[in-house]
Amino acid sequence: MRKWSRRAGWPVAAAAALTLALSGWQGAQAASADEYSTESAKASQRLLIDAAHAGTRVVVVGDRGHILFSDDQGSTWTQARVPTRQLLTAVFFLDDKRGWAVGHDAQILATGDGGATWSKQFEDLSREAPLLDIVFLDAQHGLAVGAYGALLETTDGGQHWQDVAERLDNPDQLHLNAIAKVRDAGLFIVGEQGGMFRSEDNGQHWQKVEGPYQGSLFGVIGTAQPRTLLAFGLRGNLLRSTDFGDTWQSIPLQAARGELEFGLAGATLLDDGTVVVVGNGGSVLRSTDAGQTFSVHNRPDRIALSGVSALPNGELLLVGQGGAHIANAKGLDAADSEAQP
Repeated sequence: MRKWSRRAGWPVAAAAALTLALSGWQGAQAASADEYSTESAKASQRLLIDAAHAGTRVVVVGDRGHILFSDDQGSTWTQARVPTRQLLTAVFFLDDKRGWAVGHDAQILATGDGGATWSKQFEDLSREAPLLDIVFLDAQHGLAVGAYGALLETTDGGQHWQDVAERLDNPDQLHLNAIAKVRDAGLFIVGEQGGMFRSEDNGQHWQKVEGPYQGSLFGVIGTAQPRTLLAFGLRGNLLRSTDFGDTWQSIPLQAARGELEFGLAGATLLDDGTVVVVGNGGSVLRSTDAGQTFSVHNRPDRIALSGVSALPNGELLLVGQGGAHIANAKGLDAADSEAQP
């Protein structure tokens, strides 16, 4: 039976600390039905993978089934009660109450109280591979993607999930790493070996997209502009399309010491249309023109970052190696920011 291999197919595989989480999963035993994540006073400092907003509350997910939430812009964290000890890879909120998280053992968790408590909606131990991202179009219709070409769909709010991978032209079962909504266009998926798929009918039909890059893409995000999206992945590759994937432009990323070559793993769209992308080597990229150009910053600690979310006070919440980090617009912690001229 095949195991989840790194195969350059997941963003955190490029970072040593995050790779340990993957290799640890390979030998993990299946969680029992009543196994809950272990409470830890240091959970906010452990490996975290993704972050999302539930209204003004921010929710983060990561190692050992940890889900934490903060109502004071990340100053303090409360650990949620979560029915798994498996690594969680992504979280999505539809509003301030309803949210979903996905992770290893093909698990899908749901919350109806803003992330305070969670229940298990779906699990498939036979897949022996993680789900890597999830999106909901409304309270009933959601899709999740993952390793080995996994594509799951629900039309009843997650009560039932159906395998709809046959809708994709993906005979090699390449890993699907991320899915996102694109304004005035539809849904877009990116994955292993530069794989791209798009749907203009809410996921009922998918078209394979030929992109300019054959390496793994770890993330995708729609911008504030119609039909415009960014896809990003290995070695600092960041692609931009203004026509929902018909044509692409490679965006140059210049760091202080030359061209950026760190893998890029996560992104968020701020209320003012600014796009922030994060990745390995403490990389924090910022664009105020819908992805045409980016300023590139690298944190002094060079930690691997896998997710980012905006805080109401204008600061950024970064997650990844070392847990949750509160940072300014450039991705710097307060102490680092004060040390710079």
